[in-house]
Amino acid sequence: MSIATPLPKSSLGIVPSPDVDFSGEQKRYLEGFFAGIAAGGVSFGDLAPAPAAAAPAGPALDDLTKEERIKRELHPFDAIEQLVMDARWNAKPEPESVFRYKWNGLFWLNPVKDGYMCRLRIPGGIVKSYQLRELAAIARELTTGYIQITTRNNFQIRLIEPKNCPEVLRRIQGCGLHSKGAGADNIRNITMNPCAGYDPYELIDVRPLVNELATLIIASKEFYDLPRKFNIAYDGGGLISAVEDTNDIGASAVKIGENSEGIEPGVYFRIALGGVTGHQTFASDWGVIVKPEQLNDVMVALLRVFIKFGDRINRKKARFKYVVEDKGLDGVLAETEQFLKFKLTRLEPDAPCQAKREFSQQGHSHVGTFPQKQEGLVYIGASVPVGQLTAKQLDRIADLADSYGSGEIRLTVWQNFIIPNIKSAYAATVAKSLKKLGFPSEQSNLKSGFVACTGNKYCKFAASDTKGHAIAMMEYLDKRVKLDKPVNIHFTGCAHSCAQHFMGDIGLLGTKVKSESGEGYHITVGGGFGENRKIGRQIFSGVAFESLGSTLEGMLKGYQSKRTEGESFHSFCNRHTVGELQIAFDPAA
Repeated sequence: MSIATPLPKSSLGIVPSPDVDFSGEQKRYLEGFFAGIAAGGVSFGDLAPAPAAAAPAGPALDDLTKEERIKRELHPFDAIEQLVMDARWNAKPEPESVFRYKWNGLFWLNPVKDGYMCRLRIPGGIVKSYQLRELAAIARELTTGYIQITTRNNFQIRLIEPKNCPEVLRRIQGCGLHSKGAGADNIRNITMNPCAGYDPYELIDVRPLVNELATLIIASKEFYDLPRKFNIAYDGGGLISAVEDTNDIGASAVKIGENSEGIEPGVYFRIALGGVTGHQTFASDWGVIVKPEQLNDVMVALLRVFIKFGDRINRKKARFKYVVEDKGLDGVLAETEQFLKFKLTRLEPDAPCQAKREFSQQGHSHVGTFPQKQEGLVYIGASVPVGQLTAKQLDRIADLADSYGSGEIRLTVWQNFIIPNIKSAYAATVAKSLKKLGFPSEQSNLKSGFVACTGNKYCKFAASDTKGHAIAMMEYLDKRVKLDKPVNIHFTGCAHSCAQHFMGDIGLLGTKVKSESGEGYHITVGGGFGENRKIGRQIFSGVAFESLGSTLEGMLKGYQSKRTEGESFHSFCNRHTVGELQIAFDPAA
């Protein structure tokens, strides 16, 4: 075997591999070629590749959180190949994959269950009957058969084995829905008034704005690497709130009349920033008004401010709220205007043309039969106990929407649904059918106000069975307390507060206690949203589930016996101290 004579390094810096055996003729050719180039004055530096771009300003890789490093090692959407491989072997995901798969809306439920939950993305909560039927089929054929409505007018399906994940994703996309970016460091499902386009009281139909922004988000890779999750809500000023002030960005429609400030009269949006009720913070009024045609430009600019300045070193401080606190509202405004390239219109709270909502939004006004702005049509809101449905029920809802409506269903942030576009003559028939299905459309001042997160049946963070306990309390209290004013009762299993317990009239935060079940709750009261926005105050700690019914009964009866005429539970709680409430709610007092 012959051994090639090593060639000297040329002026181009190219050295043939020592494993290549060149012939004598080849060696003479290459030597002549390199000598000719060198004689022409060409050096290695002349043909060197362009230097690598400077690393962007920001923390060094070692300083980033574990989650940020995982994203940089492999973009989560590029992990789809691994997801397919896991499916072939029905394998559990590796720890890094658990985080990355959330970009496709898949949440690994271990150690509670060996399987996934899939969260969808349904902008504004608008879903069609054919989509309901396909989701029902997916749930029936590939999961436990249960579907849940979330507090972001959205659906979740569970329990999915690894082997079925690619098929679940394919079928979700096949019916025109998405799960892309439904979890982790992404923009979560956009919420809105559930009756947008139908509500006779609304100032503006926000559906086109929601759909436009949703299209931008789904298609733009820029928005799939946020420092943490991000919530956006649009409120068109209608009867039913979007609870927009609990979001990172909340846009509320307002009307500006004739004024001396030089502002053109019309409908605008006021923007609130930095809401995270799990961190006991409502969004703050930004002090600007925005024309509808500019609103989504502002939304995108604010997202870019968060991407630029959000904390990627401390996961606990990575929400938009902390950018707002660090820079202040004026600082955020200056950064936003740099992205926008135009100035926004300021409107101080005490301005002569102060914009306000024309009426107070109501508590349980989404449940019942109500006239639409379209003559002769009504929408019917149905109550879904803690947001849980079966595949069979979903099929039947789709049938009702097709037979009596326009084939459309609206999901609400209260874990209920609405069927719109029903002819008035058929309203009673639809209401009767819904009640037979287990979804009453008659308002209950008690039962209509229950909200519950997933709980420890499927969530590893939850300390209690929130859905099971909420249903039990619903039945227990309904037999013992008759309310003439609506009360919202929110069950959440952990400090993440997915059920937003701090904004409930009564909020229950799951905790471990010494009792037969080992499960209990810290209890807060006096929370509210919108015109009644308030973070609830804790009055009881570690109440065991076994005692919860009698505790809640004592609270509600104490309120009824000691309130002023017509006083709401919210107002009653907020005009008393914690000590006074503890006495008022004690049956023995």
